[in-house]
Amino acid sequence: MIAPVVSSKRDVQAFHPFLKLNRLLGDIPAGRSPLADGAPIALQIGEPQNDPPPFITEELARAAAGWNRYPPPRGSELYRESCVDWLARRYPSGAGLVEGDRHILPLPGSREGLFFAALAAVTPERDTILMPNPFYHVYAGAAVAAGARPMFVPATAESGFLPDYAALDARTLERTALAYLNTPSNPQGAVADRETLERAIATARRHGFVLCLDECYSEIYDATPPPGGLEAAAALGGGLEGVLLFHSLSKRSSAPGLRCGFVAGDARWIDRLDAALRVGGAGVPLPILAAGARLWGEEDHVEANRRRYRANFEAAEAALGAQRTARPQAGFFLWLAVEDGEAAAVKLWREAGIRVLPGAYMGEPDEAGANPGAGYIRIALVYDAEFMHMALTRLGEVLG
Repeated sequence: MIAPVVSSKRDVQAFHPFLKLNRLLGDIPAGRSPLADGAPIALQIGEPQNDPPPFITEELARAAAGWNRYPPPRGSELYRESCVDWLARRYPSGAGLVEGDRHILPLPGSREGLFFAALAAVTPERDTILMPNPFYHVYAGAAVAAGARPMFVPATAESGFLPDYAALDARTLERTALAYLNTPSNPQGAVADRETLERAIATARRHGFVLCLDECYSEIYDATPPPGGLEAAAALGGGLEGVLLFHSLSKRSSAPGLRCGFVAGDARWIDRLDAALRVGGAGVPLPILAAGARLWGEEDHVEANRRRYRANFEAAEAALGAQRTARPQAGFFLWLAVEDGEAAAVKLWREAGIRVLPGAYMGEPDEAGANPGAGYIRIALVYDAEFMHMALTRLGEVLG
């Protein structure tokens, strides 16, 4: 197993995978893709390609008078209560733990909250931020921006594609300000069971740091709804102590352009995150809060999205073979094993105009140069099933 890695990088952009991808492919002409017009196919980014519910437009228009007001930092009561109600429906065993006024903070998506949480958490005494390896680049960028030591903890096949923070030494944990745990995980689609979540929360509480559970893919699952941190906190007792739960409408409702989500959790940490966002962040405008409140209250479009992504993985299995695809428990990424992720990305771009993300760009190498993502590419299955089957059939032909 690859050991935890502490990075000495101090450039926020050093961890950004798409900047690296642009440098890798920038001077290479795109081959003709399998599309009728030969246009390149973008499978590198997790941007839903289906339309969100049309009622978003109705709600934005109905609340248009709110555009001339600065967004209230804590949002609207309607929005906070819609988040509380959704959490109670989705995680019924945790119903009653969350109060809208104390435990909910609206966010412009989950990314901004995850970033500012690091700025709110780091102190001279606690200068370490834990994250999985491979990782979502915002975690590492946030650690560097906060002046912290980013520590990358293995999240490989050997660990079930999830990090085990409890296995770290006590000295490291006593220096930890914050730990990120992404479940379902990006890029692998692994789901932490409730026992794993309880272990992570208990570790954070024991050592006095905050656990940021990034659950933005919680509603894009295959067969079984993933357990959540709210349920784990309820089982442990102690309320929401030491926990922040991040959710977004970007993936759940195919509305990344709306920029709307929330964080729920420990009231003390909600206050600290709120204060950090008031310094350099942006609130969620009132019309967007109105549209977001309606989205959290409606589930039909979410189930339709799940059916869409299930069909996409079936298309992937048909195009590449069921054994090769390693169908994940959740999310919409295919974490495809290849010999060399960078070489595969170049070959696909040059020969077929297909853009994918080398797995190494989501991982940090150890001192010996071993990168846990090097033997993978990440493919976003975000188009319809017919399109995905066509694109992945060509991808399979190129890679062999």
